[in-house]
Amino acid sequence: MATSLEKIASVSAQNIRKDIPVFDVGDTVKMKIKVKEADKIRIHPFEGTVIKKTGVGLGAAFTVRKISFGEGVERTFPVNSPVIDKIEIVSKGVIKRSKLYYLRDRLGKKARVQVDQTVKA
Repeated sequence: MATSLEKIASVSAQNIRKDIPVFDVGDTVKMKIKVKEADKIRIHPFEGTVIKKTGVGLGAAFTVRKISFGEGVERTFPVNSPVIDKIEIVSKGVIKRSKLYYLRDRLGKKARVQVDQTVKA
């Protein structure tokens, strides 16, 4: 007879995605997102900098920020969400913080994260 913790662990192990690459805060990621429009599903690109990661296991989530037409856009995605079709790492960032909220107040070149030249993404 399985305990409730073992049942939760088995269900979460079945639902964790294994095709998501390992990325950190400060990395620039290119994502393909499934968007439902009427009766069709199309793939929408979303590219930006990861400014926050929270949680572990099934509850893990991350926030991506991009500048679109001069306005900052942030979207938070669960890591194991079926909405995410694909994630590619464009570049690795060199940072010293776990959350990059200071990027919200910056525009232009000041809103960039230094790229790690030693790592080939």
